[in-house]
Amino acid sequence: MKTDVFISGGGVGGLTLALKLVQRGVDVVVAERLTNKTPVYKGELLQPKSMQIFDRLGLFDAIHSSANEIKVLDMLELSSSLKVRDQSYMDYSVLPGKYDAAYMIHHEELKKVLRDAAAEYGNFHYYSGTACKGFTEKAAILQKGDDKFEVEADYFIGAEGRTSVTRKDMGIEVKQTLYNHHFLTVTFPRAETFKDGKIISTYNRFLGLFPLPDQQVRSVYLIPEGDYQELKKKPISHFHKLYTDLAPAVDGYVQQLKDWKKIQLMIPVMYHAPSYVKGNKVIIGDAAHAVHPMAGEGMNMAIQDADVLGELLADMLEQGDASDDNLTWYEKVRYRRAEHVIQLSHLAALAYSFPFKTVSYFRQKTFERMEEDSVLHFKQMLNVSGLGMWKENFRDRIIQGGFMPVRTTDLKPDMKELKYYTKNDDYPWKVEGLK
Repeated sequence: MKTDVFISGGGVGGLTLALKLVQRGVDVVVAERLTNKTPVYKGELLQPKSMQIFDRLGLFDAIHSSANEIKVLDMLELSSSLKVRDQSYMDYSVLPGKYDAAYMIHHEELKKVLRDAAAEYGNFHYYSGTACKGFTEKAAILQKGDDKFEVEADYFIGAEGRTSVTRKDMGIEVKQTLYNHHFLTVTFPRAETFKDGKIISTYNRFLGLFPLPDQQVRSVYLIPEGDYQELKKKPISHFHKLYTDLAPAVDGYVQQLKDWKKIQLMIPVMYHAPSYVKGNKVIIGDAAHAVHPMAGEGMNMAIQDADVLGELLADMLEQGDASDDNLTWYEKVRYRRAEHVIQLSHLAALAYSFPFKTVSYFRQKTFERMEEDSVLHFKQMLNVSGLGMWKENFRDRIIQGGFMPVRTTDLKPDMKELKYYTKNDDYPWKVEGLK
């Protein structure tokens, strides 16, 4: 079997890449190891940049209708007696333009939307229950059940996740950073009126609540590393109380979880591969980088990888004689952006990693200042959204520390939009030319 592009992994990143390519007339083979819905919770929060990408693919309305829109993340810091000590907001509406919200969508529903859209094209070939076992000089070796076969391609893309066969074949090693905490994660019913996200913390506790459609909410609860097995020995009512203590709004809903089997352990890690490209092989998403889940950025980074790489591969194949060296354009665009997001999420994780009241105090003051200062608030939301990058400077740090007054004059929408990535920023080879 021969194709233009082979993609190992049919998750959100791999399917986004496949859809982008087949819409440009590229022949694509996708091999997905799983046959059924994944039993493990995956990313469900779509940031504004991802929605912009899906809009360009003609999927904005389909995703919007299947998702819960989140305009505001409510940040609550509680005292030791669980009274509200401070409240601040991360407000997506500070982002001008169409993409001014995040969206929660069931992971499998998003995959279905992408897969169904790609299946409308005859040049999309999807193999379920098929694993990539390795590579020959010119082909990927696939196995479905007891059957093995090969797929020759011009380009091979690894979108398999953290244990990437493609990355291993490329000889790329990653060094993982582990954290002193894990998360319990589970989805359960919510009140119809509970539609915005909440992050609730004390000096030693953290609960994130992100409303899904169909009156459900995805939750993450921070626990010390190694506590999971001991927690599971406790009655499920203990878990319910962990939640209701911090979020009375879930009382009567979280109790619908009847046993620990529904609750999963999430172990956060961080790494960034030293390179994404070798010859005609490329890695995207978790194969290339893993980010702490504090801001829910992992899936969005994969989508953004797929967007840039898909445009590049389509242009290269369209020209016919483009060198494989052009694949480094993908790395040039995405590496610096990914590194920035990884570090932001890492810093956010550290802010909640240490159970000390002094850490809680400084965290509270930092978020308070970020909300009150119009420039800091926009920078925060811009960086989280993926629509652009605007790093903090020395003055920002001084304001966050309380040594300078906050800026009260807001940036005008046209000034904000100047910080957005343009199509030339996303696809610079279109201006500078392929080799």
